[in-house]
Amino acid sequence: MKRIDEVEEELVNIILKVIKDMNAGKLVKDTVKLYGDTIYIKGRYRIRLDKVGGIYVIGFGKASGSMAEAIEDILGENIIDGYVIIPKGTRGRYKTKRIKLLEGTHPLPSIENVEAARKIRELVDGLDSRDIVFTLISGGGSALFTLPYDDITVEDLSITTKLIMEAGADINELNAVRKHLSLVKGGGLARLIYPAKVYSLILSDVVGDPLDVIASGPTAPDTSTFEDAYDVLRRYDLTSRVPSRVLRHIEEGLRGLIPETPKPGDKIFRKVRNIIIGNNRMALNKVVKYSSESGYMSRILSSYIEGEAREVGKLLAGIALEIYHYNKPFKKPVLLVGGGETTVTVRGKGIGGRNLELVLSASIKIRGYRDIVIISVASDGKDGVSPAAGAYADGDTYFKAVRDGLKPIEYLENNDSYTFFRRVGGLIITGPTDTNINDITCIYVG
Repeated sequence: MKRIDEVEEELVNIILKVIKDMNAGKLVKDTVKLYGDTIYIKGRYRIRLDKVGGIYVIGFGKASGSMAEAIEDILGENIIDGYVIIPKGTRGRYKTKRIKLLEGTHPLPSIENVEAARKIRELVDGLDSRDIVFTLISGGGSALFTLPYDDITVEDLSITTKLIMEAGADINELNAVRKHLSLVKGGGLARLIYPAKVYSLILSDVVGDPLDVIASGPTAPDTSTFEDAYDVLRRYDLTSRVPSRVLRHIEEGLRGLIPETPKPGDKIFRKVRNIIIGNNRMALNKVVKYSSESGYMSRILSSYIEGEAREVGKLLAGIALEIYHYNKPFKKPVLLVGGGETTVTVRGKGIGGRNLELVLSASIKIRGYRDIVIISVASDGKDGVSPAAGAYADGDTYFKAVRDGLKPIEYLENNDSYTFFRRVGGLIITGPTDTNINDITCIYVG
């Protein structure tokens, strides 16, 4: 029988292997093929080069640099021009010739992001119906691809984004607001590109893969409204805290003074093909495959895990204890694999992230159960405001902390999960991973 520290090491390595498999550039190459004078996309779409006016590439997101490298490697000189917006400080990691890499800030937008978005807008302006635009979209695109209405400043967007995130809103709520302050989100980009044809290659970082939510749905019909955006501000008591220009803009939208985002049925979407090239469910299936090959009895719990991180941590720990004591709903030993994306309501002043907080919360409930392990990792390599991707804990983590003079509950209440695991051990640090397909969580009951 494997020691619990061996189980932890093996499962962490399996998760890291899966994240490497989900590299965005690799997924692009799995999706797009060029044979002779024909481009094939996922076996569903076929593009004859002699029928095309010009091919352009645009993109934005944490993994868009890797995607740009891959698409240029496939299409080469068939690409006329392109701009891709990547996180600040990462340009040196990628090499492209025909596609220009622009840097922007994340998670809060800045003037750099706006200037980069303007270049993309200028590139697609005036394209005709024979032209094709490959759009590379991954998580983080909402912040990186920012082009506000003229009555909204980038500072307004940054403040509003920060307030909504710190209030504990989920990605759907955050994007409902951002889409209604932007010229390019919520189908706005598709409207700018029309009448050219769009092939969006999308790496999903949103639970359930809703096209209108991933990177705020720049090439998808928007199902949210100005009323939804206003409801988010009201729900989190932010109407008096967001910048006055933001509130005024949304209120004018409610009165019909500002056009709604493009909705389903709009003619512009007849020219758009949105293609998911990677998502959380694909990653979880790989975890099950690799762990089963290593002798684990593995089951997918859910790819729809959402909610307050500390509460989800307690819930997952409760499931582990149910299995431990009653062999329900699965017999032990078993490895449960889950995914999704939780949220953190910031109350303290510590350093942490949703995965770290989930594991810290779970570690308190599983204390003393040495045969239980919980691991949670952000697939993009950055969990919240910490430099870690996630952490792991077992039944001894709590007592190890206490022996070192630490009080786990105090670290949890201060949202200081990164500091906790840095002192106790259990941090998982990967650096940028060139993918972003939500979080991966494993619960092992021995």
